[in-house]
Amino acid sequence: MDKLKVAIIGTGGISECHINGYRLSPDVELYALCDINKERVEDKARKFNVPFERTFTDKDEMLDSLPEIDMVSVCTWNSAHAECTIAALNAGKHVLCEKPMAMNAAEAVQMKEAADKAGKLLMIGFVRRHGNDCKLLKEYIDSGFFGDIYYSKATYLRRNGSPGGWFGDKSRSGGGPLIDLGVHVIDLVRYLTGNRSPVSVYGAAFQKLFDRPNIKSVKGYSAASVSEKDVFDVEDLAAAMIRYDDGSVVSVEASFSLNGHSKGDIELFGTKAGAKLDPDVHIYTELNNHLVDVSFEESTKLSFDGLFEQEISHFIDCVKNKTNCIAPAQDGVVLMKILDAVYESARTGHEVIIG
Repeated sequence: MDKLKVAIIGTGGISECHINGYRLSPDVELYALCDINKERVEDKARKFNVPFERTFTDKDEMLDSLPEIDMVSVCTWNSAHAECTIAALNAGKHVLCEKPMAMNAAEAVQMKEAADKAGKLLMIGFVRRHGNDCKLLKEYIDSGFFGDIYYSKATYLRRNGSPGGWFGDKSRSGGGPLIDLGVHVIDLVRYLTGNRSPVSVYGAAFQKLFDRPNIKSVKGYSAASVSEKDVFDVEDLAAAMIRYDDGSVVSVEASFSLNGHSKGDIELFGTKAGAKLDPDVHIYTELNNHLVDVSFEESTKLSFDGLFEQEISHFIDCVKNKTNCIAPAQDGVVLMKILDAVYESARTGHEVIIG
């Protein structure tokens, strides 16, 4: 059987996570690369031995020139997700689109409709769904160990952590830490608790500290698009309360810049037990009429070693073997409706009902 041919659209930092995953598979050939930055795409081609004749600065030219492509990873900035994904789907390709799915729910719906019309898989890059910590907690939740999980907290706070470049430019990102970081933890809680349907949101967003370029400490990850002309016109902190159709509520906090500790915690509170990821998995319950904490012999921390590779492996499996996708387009649409509602609530100061 011929190898599946994959193309990458957008060769910035996150693209290497996809590329490395594809290169591990004996069933896939890294076939073509596309980026609006000619120097960047050619550098990536040299690094991963992709022939220059299969590098492009225009996605449509690539899709027209190489009809043999089977799969596409969309790793662009957010404002190009919908355009690139729809183009690839219309060309008959299966697509893995990085999170967030789009700039807004309207774009996300158009993307799903394109996938349905083409009869092709559109998978969303909710990478936390593939984590070892997620799999462990899901086993307990699905077995009924926690009972009814009625309240959760989803937190992703950076004290000084805007990646710069397009991440702070609303015209390309669609927003700040909510759409970049919050999307991870909101989706993780929703996935763990059975993909409940949101009914209302109350949100707030702040521009108080901005990206604090004067701070000398290292920020960590930086976008490939960082330049001296960067703008920062997104929120630096967002918070929300999301109510779901079963009455459960999730509290969310996400920041790029905050006078507080950096952390990424998930907390779940159920009628039989509760849990916390900080990043170890802790379980709290009662046993023989005593309050007890459950610890694990093995490490339960989220391991980034192999995380994206597991996501890519699942995408390949879905395409090759028609395996049921655990991060389908519909889940991306729902997530975008939540994010839209948070931003709208923050703008108006009122609760937003999700239809």
